[in-house]
Order: sequence, then C-alpha cells, then structure tokens
Amino acid sequence: MKQTKKEIFGQHELTTPFLHHYLWKIDADLAQEVRQRGCLACLVGKLHSAQYQRKPRGGKNQSEQERRHSFCCDQDGCRKRHTPPSVRFLGGRVYWGVVVVLVSAAHHGITPERMRALREALGIDRRTVERWRQWWLESFVQSPYWKLVRSRFMPLLCEKILPLSLAQAFGVGWPGQLIGLLKFLSPLTTGSIPLERCC
Repeated sequence: MKQTKKEIFGQHELTTPFLHHYLWKIDADLAQEVRQRGCLACLVGKLHSAQYQRKPRGGKNQSEQERRHSFCCDQDGCRKRHTPPSVRFLGGRVYWGVVVVLVSAAHHGITPERMRALREALGIDRRTVERWRQWWLESFVQSPYWKLVRSRFMPLLCEKILPLSLAQAFGVGWPGQLIGLLKFLSPLTTGSIPLERCC
C-alpha cells in the first residue's frame, strides 16, 4: 500500500543534528571502504586523505559534517583523486542531499501553502526547486546509473513523478527507509568511482 505525501514528509525533521551526524557516519564508512581498496587507476598506490570543505544549505551545519571525504593516490605520476559515494551530498548542489530529495518529491503533490512554508523554512528559492525538478525528470532519467538500476523496481516506477515514486518505493515515512534511499542514490554523487564499484 502506497503512503500518502503526509506520511512520507510529515515524519522528517531535516535540520536535526542527529540526522546529519548519522549521515556523516555512513559517509565515513563509505570512505573507509574506498580507502581500503587502494588506487583504482595505478592499482598499487595507497590513498591519502584529501578532504575538502563544503558549505551545504538547508540544515544546521557543523564543521566536521561539512567536509567531503576524498582521497588522492600517493604514487608520483598517478595522484588520482578518489571521491567516495555520499549520502550527505547530491553532486555539486549547495543543499544537503536529503533536502534536495525530499523537497523535490514534495513538489509533486503537497499544497502550495505547505510547499511555500517548506521552502521558506529551509531558505530555498522556488526557481531552485524547479531546477531540481528538471534534473530529476531529464538528467536523472537519462543517467547511466538510472538506466542500470531502474529494472530493480517492479512494477516500474513512474518517471514523471520522480523522486516521489522513488520515495514511495522505499517507504520513506520511516528514517531507516530514508537512509536506504540516500544510499541507493549515492553512486550518483561521485564521478571518480566506477558505477560497478558502487552498485
């Protein structure tokens, strides 16, 4: 049975420090997995930390949680950067990934008043939400990742209401399922790790 929009979005407090700390811990685990594999380019190099600062919007920022995990190979002539998948960031967007996902999904059905309140609470401009929506409906559905994984869902998801159909498929009314959705999307957050290593 599909959940209503209220069930999906009514139980999430996007600005809680606990949520962001938990997502940071997951990212730290993903980063450790990448580091342990070593360099994927030269196959002999060790990876050294090369974290970089992000200034995400849409939640309470803390300096530790704003840093994006990344590594560089220690071999001269290689120095390949390895940026692990992330559940906190969704590509180069300036908002936290969880905000991009849930606000974009909310765009497909909640009342204009509630959408306006959500945007104002998180400091999101209407044009930004529209850009996110276009990304889901155009770039995301054409991405190699989506073409690789969309057949995992039976029945097939309606692409016209992404990411709402994804949120419903994952049962995002519960925190554990929200984490599952963010993990599912994490291969999209890196260009330096091949898809087959992320999936």
